[in-house]
Order: sequence, then C-alpha cells, then structure tokens
Amino acid sequence: MSSVATANPVSKKMLWAGYVVSTLPVLMLIMSGVMKVMLPPDAEKGFGELGWPMKYAIALAVVELGSTLLYIIPQTAVLGAILLTGYLGGAIATHVRIGDVGSITIPVILGVLIWLGLFLRDDRVRDLIPLRK
Repeated sequence: MSSVATANPVSKKMLWAGYVVSTLPVLMLIMSGVMKVMLPPDAEKGFGELGWPMKYAIALAVVELGSTLLYIIPQTAVLGAILLTGYLGGAIATHVRIGDVGSITIPVILGVLIWLGLFLRDDRVRDLIPLRK
C-alpha cells in the first residue's frame, strides 16, 4: 500500500492563472541573473552602492538562476519558491541595511507573486496554506 497521498487535480483556469502570475517574477529574476553574469558597466556601480563586492556577482547569479529554474520545473517548484524566498529576503535585508527602504517593494512583490503563482497551480500548497476552511 502506498503512503503517497493523491492530489486533487487543479482546474485548468487555476493552473493557467498560476502560470500567468508566475511569469513576471520568473522573467525579472532571469533578467537579473543574466545581468549579473554579463556584468554591464552599471553593474559595478550598483554592486558598490549595495555594499557587495563584484567578486560575488557570479555566485549570486548562480543562486538566482538555479533557484528560478527549480521554481519553473513543476516537480521542484516548492523547493524553488523556498530558495527564492530566501534569496529575496537577502535582497530586502541588503536594501534595509543601506537605508534604501523604498527599494524593498520589488523583492516583496516578487515574493508574493512567486507564492501566489504556486498557490494557484499546486493544490498541495493550497492544502498547506488554507485561506479559509
């Protein structure tokens, strides 16, 4: 006898709504990660303003792109969302540390969209985070 619970299928509307909601943060995170790899001239200035040495750009890009890839794959989406939550928490902490509190809205919104998209497309997440009973 299997101990794996069978999940209720997600409706097509909720599944597609989840993919649509997830698209914006995925595109923004991919763009951000690629920019860290390409290192355009403004990147060094931006890293300096945030207090990050340029030597960490590739490592941050690997974490960002790797976590985003995990989020895109349905079987690893929850792990990706957890890792991206930590990554975005670091971004928020970095902005708060330098006194740029106004810039925390983007990582906060991305985090909310990541979990909302996953909530809409994965009934296991809805079971873990019931909005009403």
